[in-house]
Amino acid sequence: MRQASGEIFVDTTGPGLVEITATVRRWIEAQRVTTGLVSLLCRHTSASLIIQENAADAVREDIVRWLGWVAPDDAPFAHDEEGPDDMPAHIKAMLTGVTLSIPVLNGVPALGTWQGLFLVEHRHAGQRRRIALHLMGE
Repeated sequence: MRQASGEIFVDTTGPGLVEITATVRRWIEAQRVTTGLVSLLCRHTSASLIIQENAADAVREDIVRWLGWVAPDDAPFAHDEEGPDDMPAHIKAMLTGVTLSIPVLNGVPALGTWQGLFLVEHRHAGQRRRIALHLMGE
């Protein structure tokens, strides 16, 4: 059993989903592991990771819209040191999660036909996000 760990960086431009499937796939391929498990951790409390449809842009737009309804910027949150999108971003990250674990089969993530890996940015300003990766396998 081999292990590898690393980190990728994702630049965002504001709220939305940024697909990271190809970047993660390239990282896995570079490790030369054909069968195993890859784990991802978003190292932030105001962004998250999801597996979602990667074919229709409307899906991504609807997800961002729905998260805005669940945790609106104009809600009376006490925590607002970094602006009105601060606490809503934390709630959105809590709801969508900051970790993913995906089986690796034949050297690639075992995703379905329409599935992609996404970083979800919950803050209004663009950010540079860090995602830690860990791969175990053979």
